[in-house]
Amino acid sequence: MKHITLRQIKIFESVARNLSFSRAAEDLHLTQPAVSMQIKQMEGLAGLPLFEHSGKRIALTEGGSLVLRHCQVILADLNAAEQSLADLMSGAVQRLRVGLITSGSRFFPHLINAFMREHAGVELDMQVRPREQLVTMLRADQLDLAVMVRAPDLPNLQAESFAANPFVLVAAAMHPLAAERDLPLARIAGERLLVRESGTDTRIVADDAFLHLPTPPRYMELGSSEAIRQSVIAGMGVSLLSAQEVQADVRAGLMTVLPVQGLPIKRQWHIVHCTDRPLPPAVREFRQFLLAEAPLRLAPLTEL
Repeated sequence: MKHITLRQIKIFESVARNLSFSRAAEDLHLTQPAVSMQIKQMEGLAGLPLFEHSGKRIALTEGGSLVLRHCQVILADLNAAEQSLADLMSGAVQRLRVGLITSGSRFFPHLINAFMREHAGVELDMQVRPREQLVTMLRADQLDLAVMVRAPDLPNLQAESFAANPFVLVAAAMHPLAAERDLPLARIAGERLLVRESGTDTRIVADDAFLHLPTPPRYMELGSSEAIRQSVIAGMGVSLLSAQEVQADVRAGLMTVLPVQGLPIKRQWHIVHCTDRPLPPAVREFRQFLLAEAPLRLAPLTEL
């Protein structure tokens, strides 16, 4: 693959990270045919397929996974060189590259902003992505830290829990089950459960809670936390969501928490970083800020 171009490397990495040609095209501001053409040319240079297709879904082949690891190293080295030059020219302005799972996007920005107000010389780059994409971006040196629920069990990644994150079952305010008390979990079998796509943190919590039941609830998969929130308010189904995410809606009377046995489900927020490279000073300070301040600042959001 000695004739591969940097443009093709970036396109391939984006397709592999998103597992979607269309999302990669959006990320890179290209057309989907242009992305597909570059991937086809890369496969010609590699001499084997890099992706396998199953309907509308794609997945990396074994060869594709191998190429991805090398592309991530190349891009990480280029990013590091670019950052070093930028620091040299600008007087070493510090950067904080942090990623959040989508279910934390309603309240974590306030926490991040509290840190930024005390660190005016830090430049923030914040990404809101599904969990699997955050893990990929960490390993590719595109993020310094990521905030998620389930800690990844992967080499060179360290996760630290820093705050409670209980999950509750919510429904529209006038849902028939809202008047019940001490509901068995099995009563939810007749409901439509609104969930995120497989691999996301909130979907994993839902699967753990319901898939062991003799008759699990009917799943309806939606592509964003906001879509689930609005659908619950509209009465289209129930959903298992972080109490911190829904507190404002419950207090406003838009949702109600169903009194289900065994709930809330106790989970923890984790902050994750790579151990094979040192954390810059601003990142170390933000990590300490989260460990010290987040438990106090997030605790009131769990009070329903």
